[in-house]
Amino acid sequence: MPELPEVENTVQSLNKLVSGSVIKDVWTDAPKLVRKGSFEALKKGIKNRKITGVERRAKNIIILLNGGYALLTHLKMTGHFLIGKWNIKKDKGKEIAVSANNGVLGEKVNGYIHFIFYLDDGRELALSDLRKFAKVIFGKEEDIRKEEGIRDAGPEALQITLDEFRGAVSKSSKNIKMLLMDQAKIAGIGNIYSDDILFKAKIHPLRTASSLSEKEVKILYEAMKEILTLAVKLGGTSISDYRNTKGEKGGYGDIRLVYRKDGKPCPVCGTPIKRIKLGGRSARFCPNCQK
Repeated sequence: MPELPEVENTVQSLNKLVSGSVIKDVWTDAPKLVRKGSFEALKKGIKNRKITGVERRAKNIIILLNGGYALLTHLKMTGHFLIGKWNIKKDKGKEIAVSANNGVLGEKVNGYIHFIFYLDDGRELALSDLRKFAKVIFGKEEDIRKEEGIRDAGPEALQITLDEFRGAVSKSSKNIKMLLMDQAKIAGIGNIYSDDILFKAKIHPLRTASSLSEKEVKILYEAMKEILTLAVKLGGTSISDYRNTKGEKGGYGDIRLVYRKDGKPCPVCGTPIKRIKLGGRSARFCPNCQK
């Protein structure tokens, strides 16, 4: 699932590339991605609205529109935005979007187009989503900001102060891995970066959050800032489906520390990386460095 670095890179790119553009029309082959109201209502409401800015809140993207409206999207497991051109073709009686661009936009990972926003300059903003889990909601900005995942999100992981972080950790009976991924406590971190942050801090994922010493909390806080800042700089992680708006991979996956490195040698001591299950998720760690 795209986390803070992937969503932040998408937002930064969209701000540069589509702010000021007008949405002239919308196409979808998956109207169920619209989670409130109908696709027809979204299409009617969004046509001829100017994009005035793009924001990130936790793992959500908010596309601001003139007139006090907004479009909320959550990329879920396999979603990513692309900018290019697509042709709508018929396949077994159904409409499908096929890339009109050569190169990376034509690659399979970028080919699951289920939403296209047609812009006034001839470009198209598309949502590719293999599993069709993404969420799309159109409405008044004030209502969008009250949506679940927006109104109840905690402090942003890259903005939270050490005192706020210390308070969240010291009051929690959860294991530290699950606390880092709790969007109501610290917004933006998921499975990928929680594993690498904990490895960087040399803290076992099953440690109870409140058991961390003052020194460990500070080390963890600094590791969180360092890992996330670096991941944003490198364009996020693309070892699965995430791609940037050009359809290209991010670079953090090439230097990740332990995430999805089950059985491979620890980059510090050489001990095989271990994988365990907790809370329906996986955690990777070095049993020697993270005792």
